[in-house]
Amino acid sequence: MSTQTYKHQWFGNPVRDLVAGTVVALALIPEAIAFSIIAGVDPRVGLYASFCIAVVIAFVGGRSGMISAATGAMSLLMVTLVKEHGLQYLFAATLLTGVIQIIAGFLKLGNLMRFVARSVVIGFVNALAILIFLAQLPEFTGQGWLMYACVAGGLAIIYGLPRLTKAVPSPLVCIVVLTGLSVWLGWGENNLLRTVGDMGALPSTLPVFLFPDIPFTWETLMIILPYSLPLAVVGLLESLMTATIVDDYTDTGSDKNRECTGQGVANIASGLFGGMAGCAMIGQTVINVKSGGRGRLSTFWAGAFLLFLIVMLGDWVARIPMAALVAVMIMVSIGTFSWASLKNIRVYPKSATFVTFATVAIVVGTHNLALGVGAGVLLSALCFAAKIARLLHVTSHLSADGSERIYHVRGQLFFASTTAFVAAFDLREKLQKVTLDVTHAHFWDTTSINALDKIVIKYRQQGVTVELVGLNAASKAIVERLAIYDRTGAADAVSAH
Repeated sequence: MSTQTYKHQWFGNPVRDLVAGTVVALALIPEAIAFSIIAGVDPRVGLYASFCIAVVIAFVGGRSGMISAATGAMSLLMVTLVKEHGLQYLFAATLLTGVIQIIAGFLKLGNLMRFVARSVVIGFVNALAILIFLAQLPEFTGQGWLMYACVAGGLAIIYGLPRLTKAVPSPLVCIVVLTGLSVWLGWGENNLLRTVGDMGALPSTLPVFLFPDIPFTWETLMIILPYSLPLAVVGLLESLMTATIVDDYTDTGSDKNRECTGQGVANIASGLFGGMAGCAMIGQTVINVKSGGRGRLSTFWAGAFLLFLIVMLGDWVARIPMAALVAVMIMVSIGTFSWASLKNIRVYPKSATFVTFATVAIVVGTHNLALGVGAGVLLSALCFAAKIARLLHVTSHLSADGSERIYHVRGQLFFASTTAFVAAFDLREKLQKVTLDVTHAHFWDTTSINALDKIVIKYRQQGVTVELVGLNAASKAIVERLAIYDRTGAADAVSAH
């Protein structure tokens, strides 16, 4: 990345970046507290993590305008570790998570994103939108009509204000207006509305640099490694998927391998300052992008302003009604969902639609992003293999004297198409010679070579001469290296065009 490009990512959109970062910081607070509660740790652990990760990733990440912090997907993986071994082991696991992610970046594992089909990305996005919406429903439990009215009013501001002016992000106006009403009318003080302060105590001090207070032994490594590995995988998966979504939304590119390394560095910083592991957040990223945030400054300001809010303005932040933040997150879920995917069901191939719905069902059913996306990638690969296998065609004709049959093979020969390939040959036919013309075919794997061996050897056992013609250079190389039929005696002709 050139110096000019990096400078533009920081200062190319300063006003909108600062405003967007402010909205994101406000939305980060209740989520960070909620994720801390899920993981079984003090709220400050999630808040410090969100501050550290957002600030660090702004400098070292591979995608500008993307928000990384403590997340629900990561916190779910920490519960057992915290319960059985305590907070210090969580910090150690966070450090190891960062190291694994840095290694993944150096190994360029970010390039694997090109194997994720568009149908899987759409399924991932829709599943996250559904999960974000479902996560807001508990906030209505035990609340009266005022909660519903405030959320409805907040949504009216969010969607109505842009029709009048787009100078100020409507989500920020929603938070300010509902907070002002709540304070003025005493809704929070009279327990008519839940506030941010009701979710947990906000820290009043800056995070402190510290190493985990644990023995650095092989036994410790064996305790934290089973947690750090899935944390690293889920964190990278969610971050890279989010980067891909922002790439599409902004029509800009990102460095996926740098993002892997950046996430690792950010998690190490989090672990050293009393935070837990985190990754990119699709919800907050959507808020940032829709509020006009495009540069690294928006990510940095979201983290820095978050720390300023909780340490210096904690008393005021605690009075923000949850109704305002619920309205913002409902807006995020609506904006995140790919509504076009529903309109295009009749147009898209059935296999792509199936992969999308399967990814959504698995992610929503298990709340496991890695499992859902992994299953989606596997299903899309199988659907693709089945589609390519159907393109294999084998035709033949008999010579004038009836002694030779020439087979013409067109298509890709690999594990999914070999059954059809073998079935195309009539081994009972009385012939003197068989010619296989594979000019328009390609051999890809050991399964296809095994099928070729099977056909040639069976013909030979009947005294039929077999000639293979038209091999391209790559196919000839794999045939000569793996095929066994030419090692059994009388060498048949194998030629390449």
